[in-house]
Amino acid sequence: MQTYLDFEKPIQELDLKIEELKSRNSEFPSEDILKEISETEQKINLTYKKIFSNISAWQKTQISRHPERPKTKDYIEGLITDFFELSGDRNFAEDKAITGGFGRFKGKSVLVLGHEKGNDTNSRIEHNFGMPKPEGYRKAIRLMKLAEQFDMPVISFVDTPGAYPGVGAEQRGQADAIAKATECCLSLGVPIIVVIIGEGGSGGAVAIGTGNNVLMLENSIYSVISPEGCSSILWKDSTKAPEAAEALKLTADDMVSVDVVDKIIAEPIGGGHRNRAKVIEDTGEAIDEFLQALSNQHGNQLKHARQERYLQIGRSGLFSDKTSAANEVLDSKYGHIRTNGGLFKYTKWVGFGIVSILVGLIVYWLVS
Repeated sequence: MQTYLDFEKPIQELDLKIEELKSRNSEFPSEDILKEISETEQKINLTYKKIFSNISAWQKTQISRHPERPKTKDYIEGLITDFFELSGDRNFAEDKAITGGFGRFKGKSVLVLGHEKGNDTNSRIEHNFGMPKPEGYRKAIRLMKLAEQFDMPVISFVDTPGAYPGVGAEQRGQADAIAKATECCLSLGVPIIVVIIGEGGSGGAVAIGTGNNVLMLENSIYSVISPEGCSSILWKDSTKAPEAAEALKLTADDMVSVDVVDKIIAEPIGGGHRNRAKVIEDTGEAIDEFLQALSNQHGNQLKHARQERYLQIGRSGLFSDKTSAANEVLDSKYGHIRTNGGLFKYTKWVGFGIVSILVGLIVYWLVS
């Protein structure tokens, strides 16, 4: 049975009407009924266009969480051949909130990682609703290091409300696991392509979402906190979630405008769940485009470019000069030399201070 969101009620009524008309027509075929079906289908198309031509951030949040939206396993089945899943962190346990393994994408060997929410009650419980525990992130680290060892690109699908906040997870080092997974992404010597396919929630998303290129489906979201969590903290009222969603600037358009995301992948009208095969195919084409663009970069270049990307997000708007002593830190570590100008060329302590502040802010953000 198809699930309708609150703002899709007009479409639901028309769909029910079509079902009724088709049932009547199967019993008593009539040209009049066929004509009415055709007119109703036209109304549905117009209603879709009217509703989805100007949807709010909160409505996009609801679409990103739609239970029928394609999940990581759907993308793996649609895009990856010869997939072989690997399990366990070799330390504590297997965490099914993150799935990962090796396979072939358009004939090329790759590592695929992703949050998995499940698609029914039992599978959602099994996958902990896509909320990883420390062992999930440690499994991701283990697999990413294997990918680097065998020189395989990493494709990461992000779809999580956030890392699991339970007592046991905190006792086993949740913050440490997230930080180390993020560090592993930043230091990996192979291409990393990230696709936000649903929810990109907080450090739970960033931990396996720090890539050379980040792509985002049109109706997905990316935020440091959920709208409900934000409204509960700011207003002590979870019903303010729609206002919080607008304030958080969590949509794909918002993310592209601040250079956090490189490309928006268009979805069918109504969301990816309306045409799952199409959105999976389009996502595969976008991944292939960016992987090919990275094919001529290796090792230190990939590391340097990835770290510079995230340092630049922190620097953006703060300095008119886009380069700083932060580049010198990266150059000395990874061997990529560039010439910097301006004041930062001569004041290494200023550069060190800037890097320290940025690192502190990132760690604070991840931990909180």
